[in-house]
Amino acid sequence: MRLSLVDLGTAPPSNAYLSVAALEAPEAWYPLRVLVCTDCFLVQTADFARASELFDTRYAYFSSYSSTWLEHARRFVEGVVARFALDERSRIIEVAANDGYLLQYFKARGIPCLGIEPTASTAAAARGRGLEIVAEFFGVPLAGRLLATGQQADLMVANNVLAHVPDINDFVHGFALLLKPAGIASFEFPHLLRLIEQSQFDTIYHEHFSYLSLLAVQRIFAAGGLQVFDVAELPTHGGSLRVLAQRSETGARPVTAAVGELLGRERSAGLATAGFYAGCQPRLEALKDAFLRFLLDARTQGLQVAAYGAAAKGNTLLNYAGVRCDLVRFVADRNPAKQGHYLPGSRIPVVAESVLQQQRPDYVLILPWNLKTEVQQQLAYIRDWGGRFVTAVPRLEVA
Repeated sequence: MRLSLVDLGTAPPSNAYLSVAALEAPEAWYPLRVLVCTDCFLVQTADFARASELFDTRYAYFSSYSSTWLEHARRFVEGVVARFALDERSRIIEVAANDGYLLQYFKARGIPCLGIEPTASTAAAARGRGLEIVAEFFGVPLAGRLLATGQQADLMVANNVLAHVPDINDFVHGFALLLKPAGIASFEFPHLLRLIEQSQFDTIYHEHFSYLSLLAVQRIFAAGGLQVFDVAELPTHGGSLRVLAQRSETGARPVTAAVGELLGRERSAGLATAGFYAGCQPRLEALKDAFLRFLLDARTQGLQVAAYGAAAKGNTLLNYAGVRCDLVRFVADRNPAKQGHYLPGSRIPVVAESVLQQQRPDYVLILPWNLKTEVQQQLAYIRDWGGRFVTAVPRLEVA
């Protein structure tokens, strides 16, 4: 049986940024609904768009434009190298290597590494850092080919990709196949508990096929030949989990107390009950209404609102609320791959950060609210003309 978690109407793919020429053509919009399986309590987006359409040659998300995320990656590498005694005799494989934001730190330590990244734009950026990249989607077929060439890994890393794969079972089986007998797999993904408790509904978009709890992940991993042996809660992306796993039949690391503790908290919160998922739609609609009231009041008062960060989550928010450039004039972004383009759906222009200083908007709406501290420090100069920062999720705040 399936329950409805939320229904955000229809939206285009959130990373399908539009060129000037594309403004003259129609866009593809898909239903954006999230459903809950009452047997395993895996939460998934109703599948209307294929992965090849979402992660194509125009994919514009580059991890290295966030200094906070780069520091997160550097600390991760430092920690796993020390904890698992990784050195030049080890082999690292990262799935969804993006632009090399993480593997660059392993390479700097002289640890052999391989990246798997299907999007041509980010794969090219990673190769520009001198990294070896396989530009394919990961699953059992690719894992089998790599295994045949002796590419087994001491550590496999999958940051913010487990939720992005349409066939999560095939994906996990690939890890079990490619790990060495004593190898470790590290997965990071936004925590479903935080999404619902904090109304982080803008993290819902077509690229996210699944929304994950440890309860669901442990079950999926067990079916795919992996055993969860440790978990940590992280502040990234509004609240994430880092799950460490090993091959079920050969891994020898003891399961830490953190695993049982978090599973217990998820059960106590009700994640394995249908009632936990009720009532999400009204909270989503209240969030949208507060956001729209703010924008309409600002326009009535003759105040200009601009945005910062052409993030996928921002596109979910803007399209669900029906916002266009009459309410948000432009969005500034540091990523040159997005500048000169337009947001999907809302068609708000994406410009360089320097336009903020030229236009001096009264409000700057921070769309990647999970990077609020970083963005406020970066754009502190808007205070010089009396500008104020706004976030709409998880609640409307003006500072």
